[in-house]
Amino acid sequence: MDANTIKVEFAREEHAHFAERICDLIYESALQRGTGIARRSTDYITSKITGGKAVVALDGEELIGFSYIECWGHGDFVATSGLIVDPAYRHLGLAGRIKEKTFELARTRFPYAKIFSITTSLPVMKLNSRMGYKPVTFSELTDDEEFWQGCKGCVNYDILQRNNRRMCLCTGMLFDPKQPLPSNTAATPYLMLLRNKIKKLFSVR
Repeated sequence: MDANTIKVEFAREEHAHFAERICDLIYESALQRGTGIARRSTDYITSKITGGKAVVALDGEELIGFSYIECWGHGDFVATSGLIVDPAYRHLGLAGRIKEKTFELARTRFPYAKIFSITTSLPVMKLNSRMGYKPVTFSELTDDEEFWQGCKGCVNYDILQRNNRRMCLCTGMLFDPKQPLPSNTAATPYLMLLRNKIKKLFSVR
């Protein structure tokens, strides 16, 4: 396969038929990682695609990657979520291309919003750091109840509940367009991962 032939673009209505395939990839990714990815319905994914809030990666007519955005708190926050890559296309730098395109989509549609991500994935933490996200506590993210209800599909939801939504196994990361870019280093994602492991051992009940 040739990475140069893969297209990463804003999703259009004609891509809606990929929704079931995307749901399967999200679920399979969660099983492989053994960590939490909130499962989404086909209707939910379709709404992101038709609503101009998604990015797709295509190899010809085959969908091989996906991500989407969602607006929260009356437009004050935008979450980037659901980043997946077909296992056969990993290690080609595709996740980075999808993440950058999703970030571009969020900045274009909601230029004044704070952009955030919660993740257990070290590669995603690396990508976020590279684009100027900084690690934050959950209290600095949206307090929109509907967003947190979306975590119900995650296998770690009980941990979030037990800790009154103060912490979970995910790391919260935030890009604030009003703030200067943080001085993240290559070590930042690894420090976040270490902090998560310590949190899991000592803090999360």
